[in-house]
Amino acid sequence: MGRARGRARREPTGMPRTLNTSDMVTPGSLGPPHTEPTDGEPAGQSLLDGAPLSASLDTLIQHLVPTTDYYPEKAYIFTFLLSSRLFIEPQELLARVCHLCIEQQQLDQPVLDKARVQKFGPKLLQLLAEWTETFPRDFQEESTIGHLKDVMGRIAPCDEAYRKRMHQLLQALHQKLAAQGQGPEGVLGADKPISYRTKPPASIHRELLGICSDPYTLAQQLTHVELERLRHIGPEEFVQAFVNKDPLASTKPCFSEKTTNLEAYVKWFNRLCYLVATEICMPAKKKQRAQVVEFFIDVARECFNIGNFNSLMAIISGMNMSPVSRLKKTWAKVKTAKFFILEHQMDPTGNFCNYRTALRGAAHRSLTAHSSREKIVIPFFSLLIKDIYFLNEGCANRLPNGHVNFEKFLELAKQVGEFITWKQVECPFEQDPSITHYLHTAPIFSEDGLYLASYESESPENQTEKERWKSLSWRLPLWTVKMSVQALELPVCIFTPECETAPPVCAACKHS
Repeated sequence: MGRARGRARREPTGMPRTLNTSDMVTPGSLGPPHTEPTDGEPAGQSLLDGAPLSASLDTLIQHLVPTTDYYPEKAYIFTFLLSSRLFIEPQELLARVCHLCIEQQQLDQPVLDKARVQKFGPKLLQLLAEWTETFPRDFQEESTIGHLKDVMGRIAPCDEAYRKRMHQLLQALHQKLAAQGQGPEGVLGADKPISYRTKPPASIHRELLGICSDPYTLAQQLTHVELERLRHIGPEEFVQAFVNKDPLASTKPCFSEKTTNLEAYVKWFNRLCYLVATEICMPAKKKQRAQVVEFFIDVARECFNIGNFNSLMAIISGMNMSPVSRLKKTWAKVKTAKFFILEHQMDPTGNFCNYRTALRGAAHRSLTAHSSREKIVIPFFSLLIKDIYFLNEGCANRLPNGHVNFEKFLELAKQVGEFITWKQVECPFEQDPSITHYLHTAPIFSEDGLYLASYESESPENQTEKERWKSLSWRLPLWTVKMSVQALELPVCIFTPECETAPPVCAACKHS
């Protein structure tokens, strides 16, 4: 279907090609070493060159180890490193790979075969470079760095360039780990929704339209936030988010459940939903609310044009929340044609068939892009997670004979690998700190707060709404509005819920 780039539209030349293993293969990769099937496993049909559809874990590890005349396909490396953590801890896997390299290349001998090492060394370095580049968190433990230094120290005497290359590899690894340590967990200053008893006066609440009134600019800044948050998500988080401990493993967990960045990204989506709903429910006059609705419709359209489907879906979801959708007098003043078109694109009917078509169009545009703006593909993240979840639930990790179901993990690697390609795109838009700061820190209503603001804007129309309004009015605490001091740029007392029964003490300034 047609996609737009910025403000100019461009029709794609055809449907995108499907990612296959040849897209991920290292050019010039050699055939794998011959390994006898273990544990009584049959040779079976190969999924990649030399890699069976299923095999024992030992056999799959052997396929990862390079030799003097063999280097594993790039598709195999990514697939196995992604999925192996379900069966063996990354630190233990690295130790076994290093042990096999030392044993097979006789690196523990007092005198090394220099010609042999010079053929093997570059392949070992390439494997370690791909591993540390794609899965840097596997090397957070000091013991893993020790394994790297040990195996490289054994081949370094044969060529001083190995030592220099290893130093560069470790330096790049430390930089990546340091950058990932500055993740998005602390970026959001007002993740926790707040409850207003009544709408705060305009004197202490800034509105988004006062910060940015151009839909295209806001769509660009949303894209900036999305790509910045995606950058911190490691591919291993997709595996660690859903998978239980391997029943054939030891009593210890196979991995630490480190999905912080993935969870933070989901929280960002939810925050954007509530921010949209808050901005719509906040104005006192229906004309102003209608203007905010139309503004967000235009922002959503620009997000679609850019290829930012996650922000698009968050905006649509925010406008479809019950406290917003019930504002009939407000919606009566809105030109809804564009909104219905966007809703149609993100319609969940047919497992989001329309969205998936648009996503394929954006993916194809990215593959044939002539500019950085055309490369942007930000998928609807919750649906991506759902797809991976059902892939995991629908196929067993191991077959009845105990072998690893490698065919399943190649399909998983295709989905995760495409996402990794999209998240590595550099944002072409210049950041506006004032806008992104507002997006991160502006106070948002809780669901109950949204309903109260909605009822204050347009009175309850039926008995159910009247009962809800009465219940919320009695239940919500009578405490000072809980806002981000930085967002308001003025001193605000933030009272805790205990202020209802205890002497009121401000948590920010200790004023009683």
